[in-house]
Formats: sequence, structure tokens, C-alpha cells
Amino acid sequence: MRLCEQEEREDAEKKANGTYVPRMAESMDFHYIYNHQRHRFAQLSPGGRFWNYLYLYGKGFFLMALIFSIVWAPIHVALIDAPWREELKAFFVEVVSLFVGVPLVIWGIGFLVMQYFPRLWVRPSRGPVWELNRQTGMVTIFEYDQYKKNGTIGEFVAPFYEFDAYVVATVLHNVVVHLLCLNHRYQNKQIAFGPLLDIYQGSTEHYALWDYIQNYMDVSRPLPDVPKLEAFRHLDPTTAAYDRQHGRNPRYWVDMDDAAFEKELDKIYNAVAEIDTEKRLNMMYLHVRYQD
Repeated sequence: MRLCEQEEREDAEKKANGTYVPRMAESMDFHYIYNHQRHRFAQLSPGGRFWNYLYLYGKGFFLMALIFSIVWAPIHVALIDAPWREELKAFFVEVVSLFVGVPLVIWGIGFLVMQYFPRLWVRPSRGPVWELNRQTGMVTIFEYDQYKKNGTIGEFVAPFYEFDAYVVATVLHNVVVHLLCLNHRYQNKQIAFGPLLDIYQGSTEHYALWDYIQNYMDVSRPLPDVPKLEAFRHLDPTTAAYDRQHGRNPRYWVDMDDAAFEKELDKIYNAVAEIDTEKRLNMMYLHVRYQD
């Protein structure tokens, strides 16, 4: 956050001196808004996401394959009767070159594109995906059924209180994954929050995200106290009154040093791990019938 402030000051100086050169993405509308009024979510274009995934998954698989190769190589040699030098050489040629080399190449290609060819991946999508509006209490799901035909983006709009949240747990590649979803109670409309939180995170992280969303949409309570929203806290009446009453430093997150920030993260992680969602009264149980 301090780096962003410094960048803004430098940009202001350059604009005052007439030396400012707009960045490539400044003229693009990425459809993403996250402030005291609304959280409008949008992604990069499919091409942009492709290069991001290429970089991230290439790096991830490379590191996993590298660790596996380092651990397995001596075990493999010990189990073979052939001369260890020849066997180790064969292991690296046959196994490492494939399972380590391929992800390394993918990671390298993704890195080159991300680092040196931003025009290939810094591209906005055709529009937003969903919006949670704190001011109006409405939820909007943007629909693209007619987009290819006439370029129009449909909108399904309903009050937040008409949506029910649940966490889906399923098995993917022998691993239990979780996904927080928000379903409209009366129509077949859904928001899946997979892009906000890794599905491989435990269930408690998804419970915490749901608490966060509820707090964000509840205008009787202050905004969630997170770094991203600190710059907007004084613009939200409820939050501004709360901060005055409790003497909150308006630069609480910005001025925090790295050590203090790490301690705050530890507190948050511990609170998420101990979240009591499953012990709370399930009021929906009285009104709906659950299906497996």
C-alpha cells in the first residue's frame, strides 16, 4: 500500500511537470469496482487468464516435480542393482527431463509473456460477472446469453436477502475441495465464488468469506477492516461514525510495518481456523429441505 502511495505521488509530480506518460492499462475498462459502495467482480479476458494459468500452474508443477525428483532419485538408485551412475543418468534422462522439463518450459513461456509482452495478457473481459451493492442491498448477476448475437449484457437483479449461501464439498483428483456459492431462493441463478478463494482451501476459509460478504452488505455495521477498503472508510457514513467513536487510525494498514502486518495475518488465520459457523443455529433448516 505504501508503494501505491509512492507511485501516486510520483505520478502527480510527473503530471504537474508535464512528463507523465499514461500506462498501457489506464485507458482500459476492466469492469472491476471494489469500494465502499459496491463490489463488482470481473476477470481478465480468456486469453489473459490463459497466460496467467500457464505461468502459475507451470511454476507449481515444476516445483512439485523438482521436489519429487530430488527425493525419489536416491531411492530409485538404491532399489536398482545396476551401476548407480548409469542408473542415475537414465533416471534423469527419462523422468526428470519429462516431468521437470515440461513444466519448466511452460513456466518459462508464461513468465516471458507476463514480463515482456503485457499486451498479450492485460486485456479486459467483455464485462463484469456479478456485483454486490452495499448501498442498495441488491445483487446483480450479469448474463451473456445474447452477447454474441447483439452485444447486449443481461442483468438479473435481486435483493441480497433473497440469496442463500452454501459451501459445496466434493472430491477432485482424490482431494476434497470446497466452493462457496450464493443461490437465489426462487430462480435458478447462482454466483460461485471460486475466483475469490482457492477451492483447495479448507471449509473454514469459505465460511469466513461468507461472513465477510455478509458484513460488507450490512449497512448497519462498518465496512470490513481490510487494507483494500481503508481508503474508502471515511466515505461510508456507518464506517466513518464507527471509526470516530473508536478512534481508529485512518492509516492503520498503510502505516503498519511488515512485522506488525505478519502478526495481524497470524491473528486472522487463527480466527478463520477457529470460526464457529458449523456450531451456529441453522435457521434455514426450519424452512428448506436439503438434498444430497
